[in-house]
Amino acid sequence: MAGNRRAPRPDGKEASPLRLVVISAVLLVLVLAALRFLPGSPFESTAAARWGAATPADGRTATAAQAPSRADRPAPSPTPSPTLPPLPLKATEVDLDLAGWWSWSLLDTRTGEIAGSENMDETSTTASLIKSWIVADWLRRTDEAGDKPSQAKLADATLIIRDSDNTRTERLYTTMGRTASIKRLLSICKLTDSRVAADGGWSRTQLSPRDIARLGACIADGRAAGPEWTEWLLNEMRLVRGTGDFGIRKAFPAAEQKQIAIKNGWVDRTKEQEIHINCLAIGDGWTMGVMLRYPIGRGYEYGMQNCEKITEELIRAAA
Repeated sequence: MAGNRRAPRPDGKEASPLRLVVISAVLLVLVLAALRFLPGSPFESTAAARWGAATPADGRTATAAQAPSRADRPAPSPTPSPTLPPLPLKATEVDLDLAGWWSWSLLDTRTGEIAGSENMDETSTTASLIKSWIVADWLRRTDEAGDKPSQAKLADATLIIRDSDNTRTERLYTTMGRTASIKRLLSICKLTDSRVAADGGWSRTQLSPRDIARLGACIADGRAAGPEWTEWLLNEMRLVRGTGDFGIRKAFPAAEQKQIAIKNGWVDRTKEQEIHINCLAIGDGWTMGVMLRYPIGRGYEYGMQNCEKITEELIRAAA
């Protein structure tokens, strides 16, 4: 049949089947080789792509290796977050056999992280510890009014902070509106557990250890006394002396104690037959609050020393 006849050779002789196969194979190889150099061909080789690429102005050939795609580029290494130096205290489980009720809280003022005992939100009466706020409230409001405290009133404030003078405290507390001042404390320092005293007095203001630490942060960052007087107040609190110099900072080496601002409270509650001891400390990057309540017969020293012992536990945990 015509469809099965072989194509005639130029010399008039028919080609053998083997020769036809060889010729066809050679032609196929030549065609495929040509397609490798044809731009856009699916058989285009990497070499052809290089040869057909544009040459930059500096004379270098822009190869695929010189211009990798965005997907081929290694991801940039993330910038590591700066590591904060450790604080001299670390929250830990405090296992002390103490009489009565006690609680503590530690606040990292660099991060806002707060930790403490399970009952750090429970409240007790502050006694003289609240004087730190009353003086701060007066300093801030005086400055906000555009006035400057007189030297005589600053001297009174010094005696309130350093020596815990009750008579001058009562006078200043009345000037500041009494419970209105405590309400400003709750608002400005964003306290969550505390409240004004039922009898309106400054000594029975109810604070928790957690809110004491927050009060310390509020003083340290300037919200309490305002930017003009914050350092003055902190310096006065570093100079607390006499009976009121006990508690948290006493757990530190003597050279470090001078840099820690404090205000403590101590009172015997005859109605409840209890002694209330309270400690506030402001250090570099941290604040701390401790509160104790125990039978009146144990005396002041018992609570003062235990405030220090609780702090020692946190210092050991950080070592």
